[in-house]
Amino acid sequence: MTSTTRAPQETNSDPTVPTGDSGDRRDRWSRWLATLRPYRLDLVVCLLFVGFAGWLTHGLWPDPSGRVLALNPEDQTLYEWFLATDSRLLHGDFSLLSDRLNAPDGVNLMANTTVIALGALFAPVTLIFGAATTFALLAAGNLAGTAIAWYLLYTRTVGARRLAAGLGAAFCGFAPGMVSQTNSHLHMTAQWLVPVMIWLVVRMLRAADPASPGPHLRRLVTSSLGLALTVAVQVFVGEEVLFLTALTLVVVTVTYAVARRDLARRVLSRFMAGLLLAVGVATVLLAYPLWFQFAGPQSVPNGMFSPYYFSADLGSWAAISPLSIGGSIESAGLTTGPAEYNTFLGWPLLLVAVACAAWLIRRPLVLACAIAGILMAALSLGPVVLVHGEQTGVRGPYSLLHGLPVVDGALPMRFALALIPLIGTVLAVAVDRALRARWQPARMLVPGAVIAALLPIFPAPLPTTGRAPVPEFVSAGHWRDCVPPGGVLVPVPLPTPKEPWAMRWAAEADAGFGMPEGFFIGPYAAKGKASMGTYKQPTSALLADVAKTGSVPQISPEQREQARRDLSFWNASCVALAADEPNSESLRTTLEALLGPATRIADAWTWKV
Repeated sequence: MTSTTRAPQETNSDPTVPTGDSGDRRDRWSRWLATLRPYRLDLVVCLLFVGFAGWLTHGLWPDPSGRVLALNPEDQTLYEWFLATDSRLLHGDFSLLSDRLNAPDGVNLMANTTVIALGALFAPVTLIFGAATTFALLAAGNLAGTAIAWYLLYTRTVGARRLAAGLGAAFCGFAPGMVSQTNSHLHMTAQWLVPVMIWLVVRMLRAADPASPGPHLRRLVTSSLGLALTVAVQVFVGEEVLFLTALTLVVVTVTYAVARRDLARRVLSRFMAGLLLAVGVATVLLAYPLWFQFAGPQSVPNGMFSPYYFSADLGSWAAISPLSIGGSIESAGLTTGPAEYNTFLGWPLLLVAVACAAWLIRRPLVLACAIAGILMAALSLGPVVLVHGEQTGVRGPYSLLHGLPVVDGALPMRFALALIPLIGTVLAVAVDRALRARWQPARMLVPGAVIAALLPIFPAPLPTTGRAPVPEFVSAGHWRDCVPPGGVLVPVPLPTPKEPWAMRWAAEADAGFGMPEGFFIGPYAAKGKASMGTYKQPTSALLADVAKTGSVPQISPEQREQARRDLSFWNASCVALAADEPNSESLRTTLEALLGPATRIADAWTWKV
């Protein structure tokens, strides 16, 4: 029988040296940090974009529900209602016809810019913190996300150096048009999927090229499916951005193909096959939503806004936005409102952009951007060219498209937004080319000229102001004592496109109840064409007049009967008047003459129906 002697186990008496699981975790953490080390500068750039977007919108914080964008509070109220309605997806409400506004007819969510995808993505934030917080996050997030997406495209796909990519991406995310559209147009500033779509198209092109390495068929198919899915998501974010992107990409692709005929011949058949696959899959995904938008309940057959009014003034291109540090309020008269400074690039940037394009015009990408930019700028001028507010009588290229289905849903002046990434790309390529130049002065001259041209349009923080709190009757949930969930609450005065403030009640309650009338696009104009809002019922018109004038009318038996008919038409469960509403005493007296004595619930007078 033999025996073995076990060697004594070595122990580590130094507590500073990791052992066992702790050491493994630290090793994994170190390896993970090592993989990120090459991207530290990229991370810094992205964080700068996030911080800058937060600074631009800091006026909404730290109390989003008590702050509002001062230049377009009506649209912010509308989008907060959209976000509250979109959050109902978490409650299993997948209907594209919302019954929470314009009772009893409802609102076609596809016919309105309801940013369904954004609302669904941020639904947990909305349900926990409120729609106003979600709006503030998206106002900043869209700017930062767009800049970050373009930065990644420029560095990873175009191959530009970080300084060049950063300048181009900063312009794409924070150009005057983007900052002005942040005045409540979330569907226009959510452009972070545009670089993704471009990357997928480029990936398809490279996969279709037999000369490129890699598994061509698999990469072509996955890129096509990815493009179809991205297009489908963008439809539920903002269709106008998708339309402008598609039109611009067609022009860029055709121009690039003409400039690179050898490449076009090599890839045409495979690229078209991949494109057809993407179109086919996207059609299947979007068939029902698009049918619902154009032929479903409460759909509209035409665009809402006149292209003659929403056309870019030729003089606005050389002007600087009032929302930029180099701008002045005098230039505001060159557009329709503070959310549409789309063309206000300023003459320094125009000169530098033209010079960069002329310098690199032999490059197919720059040539394609230049041709597409000229076309989109021309289309932005609308049917008739306008110069400093005066009609010239000269027909613009848009007149050839006026009246075409789908096209009339895009405002002419917003075609100028397509120039932002086109100019950003030219600037990024030019700065990158200069940084690689052998001639030392070029490395300083071109980036310096670009930075100098961008300085006058450097954005200032968006103006904000305070707003009245939502009544405690709504914010504390007392509305449930008056109207069952899903029922119809009639706020007094009722919301209108010009004064949609009562829609904040529904947004605060996560669209837990419906209400009549409101701010939306519906088919209430002549012959079922698009209208902003709906016509007022007689009782609504009566209360609106009292709210405006403060005069209490003599109520007749006919008006009492009409009030009962209107409440029945709306399927109303309750009428509510905030106690601090302007002219509230006159409104209360009128309502009691129509409906009888009121019941006080928290800070509101109510009448159960």
